[in-house]
Amino acid sequence: MMAKAKTNKKRSSNWKYIKWFWYTFFGAIGFVIFLFLLASWGAFGALPTFEELENPETNLATEILSSDGQTLGKFYRENRTPVQYEDLPDHLIQALIATEDERFYKHAGIDAKGTLRATIFLGKRGGASTITQQLAKQLFTGVSSRNPISRVVQKMKEWVIATRLERQYTKEEIITMYLNKYDFLNQAVGIRSASRIYFGKEPIDLTTEESAMLVGMLKNSSLFNPLRREEMVQHRRNVVLRQMEKNNFLSGKIKDSLQQLPLNLNYNPEGHDEGLATYFREYVRAEIQKWINENPKADGTRYNIYRDGLRIYTTIDSKMQQNAEDALKAHIKSLQREFDRQNRNNKTAPFRGITEQETEGILNAAMRRSDRWRILKAQGLSDEEVRETFYKEAEMRVFSWKGDIDTIMRPIDSIRYYKSFLQASMMSMNPQTGEVKAWVGGINYKHFKYDMVKQGRRQVGSTFKPFVYATAIDQLHMSPCDTLPNTPYTIEEGKYGLLQPWTPKNAGDKYGGMVNLKLALAESYNVISANLIDKTGPQPVIDLVRRLGIDTSEMLAAPAIALGTTDISVFEMVAAYSVFANEGIYVEPVMVFRIEDKNGTVLFQHVPNTRDVISAESAYVTTSLMEGVTLGGSGGRLRRTWTNDFYNNVMTGYPYAFTNPIAGKTGTTQNQSDGWFIGMVPNLVTGVWVGAEDRSARFPTLTYGQGATMALPIWGYYMKKCYEDENLGVSKDAFKRPENLTIETDCTKWKQSQERDELFDEFSF
Repeated sequence: MMAKAKTNKKRSSNWKYIKWFWYTFFGAIGFVIFLFLLASWGAFGALPTFEELENPETNLATEILSSDGQTLGKFYRENRTPVQYEDLPDHLIQALIATEDERFYKHAGIDAKGTLRATIFLGKRGGASTITQQLAKQLFTGVSSRNPISRVVQKMKEWVIATRLERQYTKEEIITMYLNKYDFLNQAVGIRSASRIYFGKEPIDLTTEESAMLVGMLKNSSLFNPLRREEMVQHRRNVVLRQMEKNNFLSGKIKDSLQQLPLNLNYNPEGHDEGLATYFREYVRAEIQKWINENPKADGTRYNIYRDGLRIYTTIDSKMQQNAEDALKAHIKSLQREFDRQNRNNKTAPFRGITEQETEGILNAAMRRSDRWRILKAQGLSDEEVRETFYKEAEMRVFSWKGDIDTIMRPIDSIRYYKSFLQASMMSMNPQTGEVKAWVGGINYKHFKYDMVKQGRRQVGSTFKPFVYATAIDQLHMSPCDTLPNTPYTIEEGKYGLLQPWTPKNAGDKYGGMVNLKLALAESYNVISANLIDKTGPQPVIDLVRRLGIDTSEMLAAPAIALGTTDISVFEMVAAYSVFANEGIYVEPVMVFRIEDKNGTVLFQHVPNTRDVISAESAYVTTSLMEGVTLGGSGGRLRRTWTNDFYNNVMTGYPYAFTNPIAGKTGTTQNQSDGWFIGMVPNLVTGVWVGAEDRSARFPTLTYGQGATMALPIWGYYMKKCYEDENLGVSKDAFKRPENLTIETDCTKWKQSQERDELFDEFSF
């Protein structure tokens, strides 16, 4: 009896514990439901409204697109560009479901089974957050609180928001929003940025193992950072692949083979200093900001270039842009080695023709313009205190053609170091449409921010001469076959306001005989240019140049302009030369042809701006003149096929062996400070400038310091690469000949008459 009583007592005690367990269990569930209801009523703070759920606030990057549909770059606070569900590969969705929320399609925002499991095992067998809850956290609740009570409140809010999101959106929309919102680190916000930055491709092109790696990062992107912890990330990727096998998305055999693969990262940073067309993107950013200031939204507020997700459609062709950047960097890198060699024993290097005192003046002026000076002055330091810092060694990272170098250097020495680099710029434009196809403003945007396509202006040398010849053709009806004496030519004192007689010299003192205009331009004879500008007068040349789109506000009506003493930008020169290739019609260069908002609504559409400048006949004849430059003049290197050590060393991409019609002109300025080449085919005009930041940093002789060596190889290499891709459609045809051409351009048929000589004398003044 006693044993039976004992057993009954034990059963009663067990039942008591069981009852307390279930009371506690259901009480906890009831309490959770009570908290859930309180949260849904807003007792723990405001919840997102219907409108906020319908349009959750996001920071969307403005995207810069090329004419061939490639992303050139983005402007952003967060580098996020959304994609649609159909742009996501199936295996990415499968990896996400298998790893983050196996019952995603079965629940309504809260996974009861997962929540119970997490509660019983205290999270040791997996968490309970669904994809929808994670999205709710990303959109509305933010980083998890460390305070237990606050975290419970936060979790209740996430549950409420998750259930509302499930009612508001489809499962596919929730997945898309989640992947578009997640921060994958390294400026990769959203799945599109992540796939482009880590693998250099669009999401739809991701492989299964690549998708698995990105899904693996969702657990904690800071911990699973592929740029810092590759082995850990690879292990996490393999966990995802194992989950895909478990959920029957992969066979065991395929899973095993994929787990053996390395990560195969193809890191493509999308910072403002990296990527394609960096100088062009900065120009576009400034222009779009101007447009934003002048074109408010319907409600009066302004668009935000960093968060409104605008889409900027540009005229740049990504392949031509890449060709341009490759050509410029390859040649300048090679030319720099020779520049450094020739400066090895130069005490004032990289400067020439100036004293050490003048060199110090250049460096001091640069010091006062530097960011370091500005920042230290803003901190309250005196000029003397700031100056002292420039003469103390400091750790810094500097540019080199072999990659950035971490070093210790005095800031004043770093200024001199940077001034020793040759700079370059180029622009390529379709003369018929005005579309700019390539724009390279310098050698490295990260270290040299100044854009030498449009901001910078340098002396153009002999590339100005075609404007003089064009004026003579347009005014005097001159022919490329007309001849003039190749002898010293003097314009007397007092004429055109000259204070003394002006007698320019030919390079190398080459004189003698009569030469036709085609040969004179090809050989760039200064005496012929002087003769022509004396026949036309300087002002008509300036008037023509102004109509060609060049700023002439600081251009003096002096005969010396015939030799290119004026500072002009690459942008202006290319647009002006384009008139000759476009039958005398100026087409304003266009870089942006459409702007859309994030919904695809067109906000801006470019309207071409054109004007007649010279007759089609004058344009064609001038072009014919410039063809002579590439047939036997300074541009003849473009057609040669034979090689020697000099050409192989300094002509990047040589031999070019072009056989198609090409018009152009080289330019070299005084003391070899600037080298130019502007070349044209019927549907593409490209200008190249090369020089150092300071004009006193230069080559000692014309061997390397002329446009044919400094700039022309960039044009040749670029065009050679463009012609290799027939899809670019760069023309090899002849320039369009006007009907009823009255000026002879074939000098094999031409006979100069005494009557024409007298006509020229009549117009000489």
